[in-house]
Amino acid sequence: MQNCKVMRQKPGQPGRAGRRHGEAGPDTASDETRGTLHKHPDTGSVNLKVGTGGLLEKALTRQNLQAAWKRVKANKGAAGVDGLDIEQTAQQLRVQWSDIRQALLAGRYRPSPVRKVMIPKPDGSQRELGIPTVTDRLIQQALLQVLQPLIDPTFSNHSHGFRPGRRAHDAVRAARAYMQSGKRVVVDVDLEKFFDRVNHDILVDRLRKRIDDAGVIRLIRAYLTAGIMAGGVLSERHLGTPQGGPLSPMLANVLLDEVDKALEARGYSFARYADDCNVYVGSKRAGGRSMTEVVQKLRPYLLGWKAYFGLAQTPGVWRELDEWLRHRLRAIQLKHWKRPRTIYLELKVLGATEDVARQVAGNCHRWWRNSAMQLNSVLTIAYFDRLGLSRLS
Repeated sequence: MQNCKVMRQKPGQPGRAGRRHGEAGPDTASDETRGTLHKHPDTGSVNLKVGTGGLLEKALTRQNLQAAWKRVKANKGAAGVDGLDIEQTAQQLRVQWSDIRQALLAGRYRPSPVRKVMIPKPDGSQRELGIPTVTDRLIQQALLQVLQPLIDPTFSNHSHGFRPGRRAHDAVRAARAYMQSGKRVVVDVDLEKFFDRVNHDILVDRLRKRIDDAGVIRLIRAYLTAGIMAGGVLSERHLGTPQGGPLSPMLANVLLDEVDKALEARGYSFARYADDCNVYVGSKRAGGRSMTEVVQKLRPYLLGWKAYFGLAQTPGVWRELDEWLRHRLRAIQLKHWKRPRTIYLELKVLGATEDVARQVAGNCHRWWRNSAMQLNSVLTIAYFDRLGLSRLS
């Protein structure tokens, strides 16, 4: 940290601190393609080789921490659950950093819970943010600066979000190129509430395949399970990577890279920015299935479940699953129609009242919530019966 005495304890192996820092600093293409040896603007010349370990020590060098503090300070941001802002945290760390560093190296450090904040989204829904303390933002940023040069080169070229030297304009340029080549039908790959549903065990397993450092893996898992504080109440966290910390975007990309690789293996043209992904195809036939086709694909599974589990005395469970399936199919139908005017016209054809058609069309971007209540009066149980959807109850 700049001008902080807290960083004057005996450092590990030093590197040269660069002028650029965090995700904002562009990386050159040559740095990303040199195999296991990387130079990074935030960490200086540090040998980062997969399988050698020692990454946590490298993250805690004085030079790397100074660059991390500079980035955290530039980002400003609100205080975490401890109520300490940037300057107050700097004062605290002058006294406590030596003990914090030793706890980190010994595997005894326990991150503070994140502070839950809800911010509005353009479609009327809300996005959950988890704000770590400034101290934890510093540690996460220091980790990011060491891990990103190792992990980022393994990601797909179709991924443009939260990566050094990439931005949303790159995704737009890729989309334009696909459309100019004749692929003018866009399939929206919906990763609904992705950040809230990340499985910690799967994520940690994917991280272990990319880095070999038990201390780093242990610390990242501690951040994943640190808990979330809302209204003075602490809740445990077993799923998700709340957005708000420096590590969250990179961790999300670690999991989403599997989506990219699956699409690449099938030869699709696509562009992804964080959890927003579009696939570009040459015709409507190549891009979407009708509701009848979706139901017909689903029907054999439902019949199989009913035959296998039918003897179980769980009628309530079957009813709930039936309701959930119809809810999900209604959401899929809305996504197929997509635009407000299309939704309005299709619902009118199906016999919806003027009021229902307008209300559903007006909430067209809130797929899941909009797929109940008024829509149930149009896409009824009888509607799905006519499509051939098997009932479980």
